[in-house]
Amino acid sequence: MKWSGKRIIVTGGAGFIGGALVDRLLGLGGEVTVVDKLFIPNKHWVWQAKLERLNEIYKKHGYGEPSLVIMDLRTDRHAFQNLAKDYDIVFHLSALFGGREFVDRYQVETSEIFAIDHNVIMASYEAGVDRLHYSSSACVYAPSLNKPGYLLKEDDILSTGEGWNSSDNLYGFAKLMGELQLRALYLEKGFKSSVCRYLTVYGPGQFDASHAIAALIERALNREDPFVVWGSGEQERGFTYVEDIVEGTILATEKVTDATPINLGWDKRYKIKDVASMILNLSGHKPSKVFFDRNKPEGPLSRALDISRAKAMLGWEPKVDLEEGLKLTIDWHLKLRKIAAFRAS
Repeated sequence: MKWSGKRIIVTGGAGFIGGALVDRLLGLGGEVTVVDKLFIPNKHWVWQAKLERLNEIYKKHGYGEPSLVIMDLRTDRHAFQNLAKDYDIVFHLSALFGGREFVDRYQVETSEIFAIDHNVIMASYEAGVDRLHYSSSACVYAPSLNKPGYLLKEDDILSTGEGWNSSDNLYGFAKLMGELQLRALYLEKGFKSSVCRYLTVYGPGQFDASHAIAALIERALNREDPFVVWGSGEQERGFTYVEDIVEGTILATEKVTDATPINLGWDKRYKIKDVASMILNLSGHKPSKVFFDRNKPEGPLSRALDISRAKAMLGWEPKVDLEEGLKLTIDWHLKLRKIAAFRAS
């Protein structure tokens, strides 16, 4: 696919993964408009930081200001459809998400994803866009499958016979229903789409410290002592650097049109306690005590993805290993702090 001149919408484009995707698409010559709600209750500084990052991304590519439309996708279906009729491709990344605690404890808020996804998907189809990419999640898989040594396969969904425990809480079911809607639209209407299931993404641009790596880095840079790690520390994940996710997302949009789901993530696992040690070493922090807070949510014991399909269909596999990615992410956090200190002086 030639991206130069393509008119593209990225929902959630002011967010962590969305911003990185916008950056890459602009670099490929795409004409990108961000649709985002932006407002975050009680976190005005996050809203402002995201907006500033978006400004920097567009300026980097020669734009005076971002192409940004503020919209609440829970309710603004018709407004989105009117906008989308002038575009070729929609990357749909908007969702309600806030790390492990959110997935475990905020089910009612999570249910709003159903409205967001339905509005964006149907409005895109009715507006006549050529194709849509949907950002799904490894949360579609049953928690009982998250065990040491096992790699989650795309066809594992709803395979355990556990009823409402067949996905990771309501968030997992919401993402799965978005996938199913796109599959139905392809089979019945021929609407082209691609679906990628992301796993534990980290990297520069993640302002929300409710996610594990961002939280651990901030605690290390704050020189907290004792240094707190949520859970037992034995839980393990296939951590995936954001630029690898962006690359896989673009490849999927180019090569897949029938909503076939594809795992994007590391098939290599790291225990949280080892990730914490790496962050402490890379940041130069030597606390007298590391405290594992078992009263905090820790999520699945072990989660990593089988990426055979991504290799076969996309020619994709992650390139940035954890230590390199952590160095880049810590550097970004340090840069952000220097900017904040300069402004405060």
